[in-house]
Amino acid sequence: MKLHFEPNLDYQLQAIEAVCDLFRGQEACRTEFTVTMKMPEQQMTLGVAETDLGVGNRLTLLDDQVHKNLSDVQLRCGLEPSSSLASGDFTVEMETGTGKTYVYLRTIFELNQRFGFTKFVIVVPSVAIKEGVYKTLQITEEHFKGLYAGVPFDFFLYDSSKPGPVRNFATSSNVQIMVVTVGAINKKDVNNLYKESEKTGGEKPIDLIKATRPIVIVDEPQSVDGGLTGAGKTALDAMNPLCTLRYSATHVNKHHMVYRLDAVDAYERKLVKQIEVASATVEDAYNKPYVRLVSVSNKRGTISAKVELHVQTASGVKPQEVTVSDGDDLQQTTKRAIYADFRVGDINTAKDEELLELRFPGGEAYLAIGQAHGDVDALAVQREMIRRTIKEHLDKEKRLVPMGIKVLSLFFIDSVERYRKYDADGNAVKGDYARIFEDEYRRAAKLPAYQSLFAEIDLSSAAEDVHNGYFSIDKKGGWSDTAENNAGNRDNAERAYNLIMKEKEKLLGFDTPLKFIFSHSALKEGWDNPNVFQICTLREIGTERERRQTIGRGLRLCVKQSGERVRGFEVNRLTVIATETYEQFAENLQKEYEAETGIRFGIVEQHQFAAIAVTGADGQVSPLGVDLSKALWEHLKAAGHIDAKGKVQDSLKVALKDGTLALPAEFDPQRSQIAEVLRKVSGRLEIKNADERKQVPLRKGKDGKAIILSDEFKALWDRIKHQTTYRVQFDNAKLIADCTAALQKAPPIAKARLQWRKADIAIGKAGVEATEKDGASTVVLDESDIELPDLLTDLQNRTQLTRRSITSILTSSGRLDDFRRNPQQFIELTAEVVNRCKRMALVDGIKYQRLGDEHFYAQELFDKEELTGYLKNMLMETSKSIYEHVVYDSTTERDFADALEKNGDVVLYAKLPGWFKVPTPLGSYNPDWALLIEKDGTQRLYFVVETKSSLFTDDLRDKESAKIECGKAHFQALGVEENPARYVVARTINDVLNTTT
Repeated sequence: MKLHFEPNLDYQLQAIEAVCDLFRGQEACRTEFTVTMKMPEQQMTLGVAETDLGVGNRLTLLDDQVHKNLSDVQLRCGLEPSSSLASGDFTVEMETGTGKTYVYLRTIFELNQRFGFTKFVIVVPSVAIKEGVYKTLQITEEHFKGLYAGVPFDFFLYDSSKPGPVRNFATSSNVQIMVVTVGAINKKDVNNLYKESEKTGGEKPIDLIKATRPIVIVDEPQSVDGGLTGAGKTALDAMNPLCTLRYSATHVNKHHMVYRLDAVDAYERKLVKQIEVASATVEDAYNKPYVRLVSVSNKRGTISAKVELHVQTASGVKPQEVTVSDGDDLQQTTKRAIYADFRVGDINTAKDEELLELRFPGGEAYLAIGQAHGDVDALAVQREMIRRTIKEHLDKEKRLVPMGIKVLSLFFIDSVERYRKYDADGNAVKGDYARIFEDEYRRAAKLPAYQSLFAEIDLSSAAEDVHNGYFSIDKKGGWSDTAENNAGNRDNAERAYNLIMKEKEKLLGFDTPLKFIFSHSALKEGWDNPNVFQICTLREIGTERERRQTIGRGLRLCVKQSGERVRGFEVNRLTVIATETYEQFAENLQKEYEAETGIRFGIVEQHQFAAIAVTGADGQVSPLGVDLSKALWEHLKAAGHIDAKGKVQDSLKVALKDGTLALPAEFDPQRSQIAEVLRKVSGRLEIKNADERKQVPLRKGKDGKAIILSDEFKALWDRIKHQTTYRVQFDNAKLIADCTAALQKAPPIAKARLQWRKADIAIGKAGVEATEKDGASTVVLDESDIELPDLLTDLQNRTQLTRRSITSILTSSGRLDDFRRNPQQFIELTAEVVNRCKRMALVDGIKYQRLGDEHFYAQELFDKEELTGYLKNMLMETSKSIYEHVVYDSTTERDFADALEKNGDVVLYAKLPGWFKVPTPLGSYNPDWALLIEKDGTQRLYFVVETKSSLFTDDLRDKESAKIECGKAHFQALGVEENPARYVVARTINDVLNTTT
C-alpha cells in the first residue's frame, strides 16, 4: 500500500498560507558565508586553509513589516491580535489527526518557492515523533517533488555520534531538512552539538547551524520547551533561528498565534473520527477496604492526599473522594468497620514520584496516582475490557473489511510485564494480558456472529499472530517500559518502531495479520495510525492530558487498501473502552480541553466576530475587524446576552431560538454570520427563559386587604393552626415477624458486577456532551477472596435492635447464603427492610395530643416567610388562592389547583407553605392544601388535603404512606369541637367533594 496525500484540503492550505503570509514583501534571497576548516596547530604554519561557501536564510523585512503581516493574518483567521512583535515565535494549532506534519513539511517547500529559504531544522520531543517525521518525509518525497517541479531536497536524522551531515546541511544550496530530538541538543556539557569535531571541518556543529539562520519548526513544543526558560527553549534559541514555527494541538505557551484549527473545529468539520465511550463501572462491590490515590498536594508545607474510599453515607455505602493526611484512621473517615486498622502513612509529593503509603494489618502498600488497594479482582475487570474490545473490533471488521478497511485496536497497559515476561533462562513468556487476550479471541472466534470473519483462518495460530507489543527493546532484545530520559533509553525506544512506525503502510495491509497492539502508558505524541478504531485503557486514566493523549492516538480518518482516506462519521468511529462513566469521561475531557488548549466553552471572545466577511459598496470583501467586533461584544453585554467575562446567558439562547436577536443597524448585513457564530458558542437551549425564580405575593381582595386577613381565611386557619406532640408504642414480637416476612420477600442479592454503558461524545463550542446510546449490559464478577464482616454488630448499629432480635430475623428468613454472596449489599438490604418495618410499627401505635393554646402557627408567618418559585411551575393569576400564583410540584398538584379555581363550591384555598409542618417519627410532614368549601350557599366545610396520583396505599412508598397516617392522626387530635377540618387524601377535587355526601 502507498498512502495517498490530498494536496487541496482547504484547512491545510489555510494553515500554510497563514505562515507564508508572515513574510509577504520578502524578496527571494539567500546569504552566503564562509565555512572554515580549523587545522591542528603544527599544520597552520604551512599556510594550509580550506574554505567552502555556505548558504543560509536571510530576512529583509523589518520588524514592523512582519508585525503588520502578522496582524493581517490574525484578523483573517479570527484570532486575537498581537499588540507587538514580542518574539520570532509563531504558533499553529491543529487538532491531533488533521495532518499537522504534512502541513509543516509542505510549508517548507512553499517558503522555499516564494522566498528562497533553504535551511530548516525540525525539533521533536521523542524518538517516536522523530521516526514518524522521517517516515513521512520518505513517503511524501515523490508527492512534494510532483507539486514543486522536482525541487531537490535532502533530509536526515541528526545523530550526535555522527555530526558530519551538519556540514553538508550548512554548505549545500539545496533545501536542507534536519530532524532532531530535543534530548540530543539540550545538554551543552555532554553534547557533541556544542563540541568541535573533525567531521564538521573543525567547527562546532551548533556554529554551522547558527550561521545558516535556519527556520526552526518545533513539533509538540509543550514537550520540547521545558517551559519558557527551560533547557529545550534555550537549545532552540542557540540555533539563532530566523524564526520558530511551533505546531501542536496543545500549546502551553501561545506566542504569536497565526492559525487555529482546534478540537471543536475539527469535530464539527468531521476532519477526525467521531468518539464514543464504552464505559465499564463496577457496582455493588463494597466488600473490601478500598483505597485509590487520586492526587497529592503540598500547599504551604501542608501535605495531604486525595483518595477515593467506600464511605458509609445516609443512603448506603458510596464511593467518595476524601482528603487525608499522614496518620489518618480510615475506619473513622469511612465510618465502616471493614477499614479497621487501616491508616495513612507517608505521602510523597515530589514530581513524578507521587506516592501514598497505606498501612494495614500484616503489611503496607505504596500507591501511585491512579492505583488502588482492595479493588475487585483487577484481572476480572480487565478480562471483561479485553473481551469488549475484541467484540467492538470484530463488529467493525464485519462492516469495514468489505470496504477495504483494515481495523486496528490499541491497548494501553501499566507495565510491560503484564503483557510479556522473561523466565530464568531469558525466554519470553506470555504475561496475564497476552494470555487473557488469546483466550478471549479464541472464544469470540467460535461465536456464530463472527463465523464469516474466521472461515479460512487457522485458529490454532491466529490468536497469537493478531497481537503484539510496542515497547522499548534493549540491546539483548528484551522488552522494557518505555522511557526516553537518557541516550540508552532513546536507543532502546528506537529499536521498537519498525513495523508500527517505519512500516505504517504494511500494518494497514490485510496481508499483515497484526491487528491488536499492546503499548506501555508512555506512548504519547508521535505514534499514530489512521485505522485505530478501538482504544482500551487497561489502566487508570488519571493525570492531566491523558484523555486527549489517549483518544489522540486514534482520531485520524481511516484509509482503504488503496491508501485513500475515507470520510464521514458513519465509518470513522473511535470507541474508547474505559473504566469511568461516560458522563465523567465527557466532563474530564472538557476540563482537559479548557486547561490545555485555552478553548473557553460557552464564552464569546471580544475578537470573535473580527473575521466575519463584509462586502463593501465596490463588491470587495474584507473582514469586519477587531474594533467593530469589540463594539458588537459590548452591545451583547449591554443587552444582558453575555456577562462581563463573555459567558453566554440564557437570554441569548432564547433570542437565537426565537429569531429575536436585536443587533445595531450597522450589523444587519452580517446578521446571519453573527447568529451562526453565537449559535455555535451557545449550545443547546437547556433552560427556558420562563425558569426565572420569582417571589409570589399574597393576593388581595376587592377591598385592597390581603385575603389572609379575611374572616373566611381566619375561620379556616383557626381549625388547622394548632400544634401537637405524639407518643408511640409497638408490639416487639409482631415487629420481628414483620421484619422476617419482609426480608423473605425482599429483592434478590446480586454479586458484584460490571455495568457497561455506551455513549457518543460530541465536541462543540458550547462544551463536550455525552449522549447515551443502545448497548447497556451487565457482567457478574466473582469475588472469591472476600472477608466476611461482623454481621450482627453492623446491623445492630444500623437498626438499634438487639442482637437476639436480629439473629431471630436472619435465621428465620432463610437468606444467610445471600450474605456470603455479597456481604455489603446484604447488610444494606437487611438494614433497610428492618428500618422500614420499624417505621410502620411506630406509626401503627402512634398517639397524637394537642399542645396548649399558646402552641400554634401564627397567621403572620404568611407575611414574614417569603414564598418563591419558578415560573414554569406556577399557576398564574389565581382568584381563590391566598397567593396570586400557586407554586406546584407535580402535574397532579397543578391539575388540582386548576380545578379548585374552576369549581363553584370552593370559596378559598391555600397551598400550605413549607413552614407548616406536622411532627412524625419519620421526620416532619408538610400537607399540601387547606380548603374552605361552601355547599348550597350555607354549609361551610374545612379540609386539609394531601394530593396523590393514586389512592391505593400499595402504590405509595412506605414512608409516604406512614406520614399520611400520622397526618390523619394529628388533625383528629386537634379537638376542634365545632365543624373541624377534615383530613382527606385525594386525586381530584371530586374525591374531596365526595366526602361531604
